[in-house]
Amino acid sequence: MKIEHFAIQVNEPEAVAQWYVNHFGFSIKRSAELPVPVRFLADESGDVMIEIYNNPAATTPDYSAMHPLILHLAFVCKNVEKTTARLTEAGATAVSGPDYMPNGDILAMLRDPWGLAIQLCDRNEPMI
Repeated sequence: MKIEHFAIQVNEPEAVAQWYVNHFGFSIKRSAELPVPVRFLADESGDVMIEIYNNPAATTPDYSAMHPLILHLAFVCKNVEKTTARLTEAGATAVSGPDYMPNGDILAMLRDPWGLAIQLCDRNEPMI
C-alpha cells in the first residue's frame, strides 16, 4: 500500500491551501467547492498529498490547543533556521527550536496561522 493523502479539516480551506502553496511550494492537484470546499495539495515530489477541506458534518479541531506532539505535519528542510524565520514572517508562530539533536538532526516546531503544528526536519541521515 502507498499513502495517497492525509486529510485535515479546517475552517478556511481556500486560505489554508493558498498559504501552503505560497510558502511550501505545494501545487493544487484538485480543487472543488461542492459537495464541500476541498483542496488536494501535492508536495514538490508530487508523491505526497494533503487534503485541506471543510465538511460541516464534522467539527474543526482546535489545533492550537493540541500539543504539537499529538499532531503535526513534518517537512524535510535543508535550512531550519532560515526557513523558521521565513515562515514566521509569513504568519507562522515559532513553538520550539531549532533544536540540535544528539544524532545530528535539526528540528523546529511551528504553528501555521490557523494553529496546526508544523515540524521542520533537517535529518543527519535522510529517512526518505
